[in-house]
Amino acid sequence: MSEAIERVKCLIIGSGPAGYTAAIYAARANMKPVMYQGSQPGGQLTTTNEVENFPGYPEGITGPQMMIELRNQAERFETDVRDGWITKVDFSGDVHKVWINDEKEIHCDTVIISTGASAKYLGLESEQKYLKMGGGVSACAVCDGFFYKNQEVIIVGAGDSACEEAHYLSKLCSKVTMLVRRDEFRASKIMEARVRNTENIEILLNTETVEVLGDDYGVTGARVKNRETGEEQDIPATGFFVAVGHKPNTDIFKDYITLDETGYIINEPGSSKTNVPGVFVSGDAADHVYRQAITAAGTGCMAALDAERYLAAKEAEMVS
Repeated sequence: MSEAIERVKCLIIGSGPAGYTAAIYAARANMKPVMYQGSQPGGQLTTTNEVENFPGYPEGITGPQMMIELRNQAERFETDVRDGWITKVDFSGDVHKVWINDEKEIHCDTVIISTGASAKYLGLESEQKYLKMGGGVSACAVCDGFFYKNQEVIIVGAGDSACEEAHYLSKLCSKVTMLVRRDEFRASKIMEARVRNTENIEILLNTETVEVLGDDYGVTGARVKNRETGEEQDIPATGFFVAVGHKPNTDIFKDYITLDETGYIINEPGSSKTNVPGVFVSGDAADHVYRQAITAAGTGCMAALDAERYLAAKEAEMVS
């Protein structure tokens, strides 16, 4: 093995709640984990202004501050947290090979994938402005819906997830306006019926967002256009929710790791194991159902424990 190649016991790819929890457990098990943070250090929570549903924070905490505290805890147990991202992998042999920034090569005894999933947005400049400001744009109703209690909100989307989030918001908000771009839902009939039968959900078909409206304090509404008539109208709202899907950050693994039709990693039921021995997955890279910080953290724990047991079994084989 070349001197330029580094050998590590446990490589963690990604730095959200799943990655940091895996790092804490792996470090405490003396696996000397090395973590590469990726292109978005801290993951999706760094775009979340307030986190009030993670146990242990009775007064709530901002997403970025929570990630700082998780990193500090991981580093307390001597996790080696590094900048950079994975550009290539080779999981075809017993040694898992990973390349960093197309330059550095690492050989890993175990790998924990915690690359997460990225929410899809509409791509409007105004949408991104208020998303970055933390002033009213969100891709997670369960995470942020509480902040809009008894207020009017807008949700964009037409699938099962959009219907589920609209129904969730309807229990908190005084009115939910649902924008569906086509003349029909993509959701299942039962989910469509649920939103249609909810009194405080107004559905606008053939409607697309032109601009998210707001001021220095946050969102005040949205300008929308009817795709059939071209007519525009402004809808007042303090929250603008986007539910047009997520893309798991797993493309780099597709030649070796089994993915489902939408790109989520398929893990062995009841564990974090992938189809490649010694490679484990945690967090939203495998979770298209819950997508919460607390569930991601739980699977990070599972992945570290699975990795530890995998290494222990291999060491036992070598002894025998």
